[in-house]
Amino acid sequence: MRVALTIAGSDSSGGAGIQADLKTFQALGVFGMSAVTAVTVQNTQKVYDIQEMRPQIVHDQIVCLFEDIAIHAVKIGMVASIPLVEAIARALNAIDPLPPVILDPVMISKSGYALLQPDARAALVRHLFPLARVVTPNLPEAEALLGKTIADIDAMKTAAREISALGAKMVVVKGGHLGGGSATDVLFDGADFRLLENRRIDTVNTHGTGCTFSSAIAAYMARGESFFDAVAQAKTYITGAIENAFALGKGCGPTHHFFDLYRRARMDVG
Repeated sequence: MRVALTIAGSDSSGGAGIQADLKTFQALGVFGMSAVTAVTVQNTQKVYDIQEMRPQIVHDQIVCLFEDIAIHAVKIGMVASIPLVEAIARALNAIDPLPPVILDPVMISKSGYALLQPDARAALVRHLFPLARVVTPNLPEAEALLGKTIADIDAMKTAAREISALGAKMVVVKGGHLGGGSATDVLFDGADFRLLENRRIDTVNTHGTGCTFSSAIAAYMARGESFFDAVAQAKTYITGAIENAFALGKGCGPTHHFFDLYRRARMDVG
């Protein structure tokens, strides 16, 4: 059994965060474990509040799992503060060899709630980017990291190269916010670029798409896939999850992590 660890916050509505990560791991045949960084108060409409875990507790969750179980990939999601960033870095720096780390630099919720404190952004880059095999910013996150506007594919390529220069070995700049009839992601492995394009799906039910996509990359890399192949398969997976998303709640509903399993079992979720 291949194993992946998510280091992220808990989403009380179940559509994002560690809940989305664990569902994704399970859907893709990987056993999932979690180190919880924070508990959020949120639903499909907005994030209302966040309670961080003590940094030492986060550190110890990670260490105790590595001491007991072979872990084949790590996904890092919401890390809100400098002490949490430093605790995670301290734990992972002690692991040798370190499995592939996929870092999703979560900064702001869809409703505009700050999930990464502004003063923690530099710490995230300084401490966690060098540990990451893959970093997966969306366009607003890439713009915040680089301090400039990204308006087209060429600018996304430049951004991917510049984010790689910050310490990340490989980068996926997600183009879902770019607009148009398709959603194009730019992949950069430190030497070569590749574009992944899918038609844009007309739905508001996209809660947790970033968490799910990065977790799918982690799952496929835990299974031994190369960077480009893992991202391509993750793109196919998240597209299917969005196409079959649930219209739950009064805001942005969650994606359907088990759409393929339900389809094979001919289960109708209504």
